[in-house]
Amino acid sequence: MSRTLRRITIGAVLLLVACSSTTFNSTWKAPGTAPVEPIGKTVAAIFISPDESQRRAGEDALAADLTQRGAIGLASYTIVPDGRVDGDVARQRLRDAGANGAVVMRIVGQDQQISYTPGRTVPVSSRRFGSYWGNSWHRVQEPGTLRTDTIVSVETLVYSLRTDDLLWASTSRTTNPRDLPALVREVASAAAREMANQGLLAAR
Repeated sequence: MSRTLRRITIGAVLLLVACSSTTFNSTWKAPGTAPVEPIGKTVAAIFISPDESQRRAGEDALAADLTQRGAIGLASYTIVPDGRVDGDVARQRLRDAGANGAVVMRIVGQDQQISYTPGRTVPVSSRRFGSYWGNSWHRVQEPGTLRTDTIVSVETLVYSLRTDDLLWASTSRTTNPRDLPALVREVASAAAREMANQGLLAAR
């Protein structure tokens, strides 16, 4: 991950006033996968980042979201503090902690999109001097507006820790997230809706 992207993910450029929104570039569901009922099950929340503070913030937000949805969210840093350990070791530690599955998020891209709305000259009636004089000074022109949007791409993966299999995957784009926890919550919410629509999450 680039130094610029690292700064962005901790909020240096993500602190924007515009409302955020998440759309999916792609989704994938493992063929033949039965609906999953997450309520009451322990699910590991994993946010991939070389920056420890980012990892903790992302996993705390994701674990809280999972818990709010009825699962028992488990931030992986509390069980596997060093993300560089072997994958089989990490999986076994999470399983030993009771985790049935894992939701993994990773920021895979960031773009800025600039849009310009041109201004216009406002017509003013010139039939009477008094009205023309009063209106022309105040309504000569409406200035154009320049808007910059920050778009963050996130990869989301859902694994079964019992079988080690990938169950669902997506790549999404979120526009103008307020900060990293807000980004994680929004992507998690959008992913949950998409998984429910695709029949991966059991109907509630």
